[in-house]
Amino acid sequence: MASDMHPLLQKDIRNFTTHCQYGKELSGSTFLITGITGLIGSILAHSLLSLSQDIRIIAPLRNKSKALAMFDRTELAQIHFIECDLCAYDYDAIEHVDYIIHCAAPTSSRYLVEHAVETSTFIYNSTQILLQFAQQHPVKSFVFLSSLEVYGQISDDTDSVTEDIYGYIDPMIPRSSYPMAKLAAENLCCLYAHEYGVPAKIARLTQTTGVGVSFDDDRAVNQFARKVAFGEDIVLHTRGESAKPYCYTLDAIDAILTIMLRGKDAEAYNVANDATYISIRQLAEYFRDTYAPAISLRIEIDESHGYAPETRLRLSSAKLAHLGWASKYNLKMIFDNLIPWLSSSCRFDKSSKA
Repeated sequence: MASDMHPLLQKDIRNFTTHCQYGKELSGSTFLITGITGLIGSILAHSLLSLSQDIRIIAPLRNKSKALAMFDRTELAQIHFIECDLCAYDYDAIEHVDYIIHCAAPTSSRYLVEHAVETSTFIYNSTQILLQFAQQHPVKSFVFLSSLEVYGQISDDTDSVTEDIYGYIDPMIPRSSYPMAKLAAENLCCLYAHEYGVPAKIARLTQTTGVGVSFDDDRAVNQFARKVAFGEDIVLHTRGESAKPYCYTLDAIDAILTIMLRGKDAEAYNVANDATYISIRQLAEYFRDTYAPAISLRIEIDESHGYAPETRLRLSSAKLAHLGWASKYNLKMIFDNLIPWLSSSCRFDKSSKA
């Protein structure tokens, strides 16, 4: 593995390669992966390329130069980047694809509010274009990456949330652009599966983090980890009552591949470690108490950040477990990796490019 990859990321990819059960099955395959510069897309690409030198990736993306800086020379030999507008590119120019994994989507809460139209249209239109390609150029499997936000507002966490339970999503607020578009795209996947036989599956990811996450990612778990890494106080801008489980990047990648190879068409699968279920307030306290007891925790309500409405989503991963998937990373393992990554990634990036 190349020396210009961060040592913590090298370690993660080696762990994936050691434990992945799909290496032989995927050997010689060609993947079309969108969102390859995002957290899930990039770790997915690193992981797949580590399995075999004859795996190929086609990656349509907006910024090729950003992608070139994220992969080493050995990996780049196996990736074909297509710099384009994902909703305008003529995918018929691509000759052969075995698997499509659609990761691309905006994730910043502020962006989802300030660019609600662009959020909604991109998620739906890009998914339809890729489904049309899969209809006209048969693939072995298609995975759409969705989100726990499709469940909307659920306040009672007495029972686990399975894939057939839904709460309320207010269609009259801009922040709903993301969950409603994800739901519409999920429905589109099912329609193409039923009407045209496209082997489309849906992975509903809970909040996923780990080595590889962008230093400036603004989601709460990453904000808290940065504060701990640099000894700064944690400030909550909500009451912190929303609750959800978390998932480590490598667990998510393993889940996506399991759904791709073992999942049923037109079905959705929760991707989460059930045992990590925790509220935002409890999460902040966990970070402070476990890693930095000297820092303070303050609540300063600020509704301008565009956070999702309060909800308590105790997701069940039982359906995914029936396919043979099991989480390997508990809450402490996730943060034991995340905090050193955030504290060292900027320094590594500067020194490696000096």
